[in-house]
Amino acid sequence: MAKSLSPLEVYNLLPKTNCGKCGEANCLSFATRLANLEVEVEKCPPLVEEAKYRENYLKLKDLLKPPVKEVLITRGGKVVRIGGEYVLYRHEFTYRRPTAIAIDVSDDMPPNSIIDRVKQIEALSYPYIGKELKLDLIAVRSVTGDPESFRKAVRVVLDNSSLPVILCSLNPDVLKAGLAETSGDKPLIYAATVDNWRQMAELALAYDCPLVVSAPNNPTALKSLVKTMLECGLEDLVLDPGCMGGEGLYDTIVNFTMLRKAVFKANDSLLGFPLLGAPMTVWLEKGRALDRKWEECYLAGMLVVRHADILIMHSLDGWVLLPILILRDNIYTDPRKPVSVKPGLYKIGEPNENSPVMFTSNFALTYYTVSSDIQAAKVDTYLIVVDTEGLSVTSAVAGRKLTADKVAEAVKESGIENLVKHRYLIIPGRASKLSGEIEEATGWKVLVGPLDSSDISKFLNENWYGKKLWEVEK
Repeated sequence: MAKSLSPLEVYNLLPKTNCGKCGEANCLSFATRLANLEVEVEKCPPLVEEAKYRENYLKLKDLLKPPVKEVLITRGGKVVRIGGEYVLYRHEFTYRRPTAIAIDVSDDMPPNSIIDRVKQIEALSYPYIGKELKLDLIAVRSVTGDPESFRKAVRVVLDNSSLPVILCSLNPDVLKAGLAETSGDKPLIYAATVDNWRQMAELALAYDCPLVVSAPNNPTALKSLVKTMLECGLEDLVLDPGCMGGEGLYDTIVNFTMLRKAVFKANDSLLGFPLLGAPMTVWLEKGRALDRKWEECYLAGMLVVRHADILIMHSLDGWVLLPILILRDNIYTDPRKPVSVKPGLYKIGEPNENSPVMFTSNFALTYYTVSSDIQAAKVDTYLIVVDTEGLSVTSAVAGRKLTADKVAEAVKESGIENLVKHRYLIIPGRASKLSGEIEEATGWKVLVGPLDSSDISKFLNENWYGKKLWEVEK
C-alpha cells in the first residue's frame, strides 16, 4: 500500500531537477508529501508533461494507487469523490474521502414538492469546528416506472440544485430518459443487477458514468457481477451489498465489513471499489414514522464506521442528520494531526481599550466553543489563543503544553498591551492551578474564569462589568 512507501522510493521516480514548479523547495520535499498522500502526483508538471518522464509517471501512479478505487460523481464544477482509501482502519494512516450523503426525491412527487425538498437539502448547513457540514448529493428515484415522469423529475432537480445526482431505477429505459437530461455531467447510475447488467453496462459506457453494481445480501453474486462489468470495459464501479434494518441488520454490517476486509486482508482487487449503503430502505417497512427515522439514523451511523463510502437517506430531520454529519467529520479527520487553529490574537465583536482579555488553547473544538459562547453573550472581547499543540486546556495543563511561560510569550506577541489600558487577564477555570505563575510571568493580574465557557456571560457580568475593573488603579 502507498502508506508503506518511503519518500526515497518516490524521490527516485521524480525528475530530481528541484525546479520548484510543484510549490516545494525541492524534489525530496515533494516526494515526502507524496508518500504522505498530502499532494497529487499531477502537481509535478515536468513529470506529467515531458515525454521522457512518462514511464516514471505511470510507475508512480501505480505505486500511489489506493486499494479502494476512487470514483468521481460530477455536476458542473462540483465533484464528489468516493472511495480512494488506503487503509482498513483510520488509525493506521487516515481515511481520505468522507462518506458522501445523498437525500432522495421521487418522480411521483409534484414539481413544487420536489423544489421544496431540494431547497431543504441545499440549505442544510451546520457550523462545526470551523467548518460547514453539508449534504453532498440528491438521489432521484423512479417510483412510477415511467421514463417521462422520471425525466421531468430529473429536470426539476437539475434546474433547482447545483448538487451532483444519483439516478435510481432498475429499468434501463427509465435511466436512459434521466441521463438524457444530464449532458456533460457524470451522475451515479443505480443499479446493475443479475437481471439487467447488460443494458446497464451499455448505458454506463454510452454516457461515461459511474455505475452501482447491486446484489443484496449476496457477496458472491456481487463479485461475479463486478468481474463481468470489468470485462465489459467499465472501471468506475460502486458496490451495493444491500442495506437491511431489523432482523437483517446483522447481515448488513457483516457484509460491509467483510467486503472491505477482503480488499485489505486478502488483496481481492475485484472488490476494491466504493461501497454504497441505503439506510432509506428502512422506510419500506410499515410502522410509525418516528421509528423509521430512528432506525435510519442508527443504521447510517453504523455504516459510516463500517466503511460505507456513500449513503442514500430519506429523512431530512436535523436530529437524524446532524449526528451522522458530525460522526462523519470526526471519523474522517486525520488522526496524525491535532485539529487546531492558528495561535494569536482574535477579536470577537468590536473590543476597545476597556474590553476583557481572555486566553484559551488552540485545540479547534475548544476555540470554537469558547468563541461561540462569547459571541452568544454579545461581549466584545480580546481572545488570545495559546499554542498548546492542538490540546485542550485540561490536557495541555496536565501535559505541560500550557505553561505560564507560554502564556506570557503569547501575551507579549499578541500586542495586547498596546490595545487595552488595564492589566487583567481572564484565564480558563481549568487552568486555575497556573494562576500564580501566570501573574509572575506576565505582570498581569489574573482572574480565574468559569470551568465551562457557557458561564462566561454570567462571569463577566459579576466580575468585570459589575466592578468596572478597568477603572481600578493598575
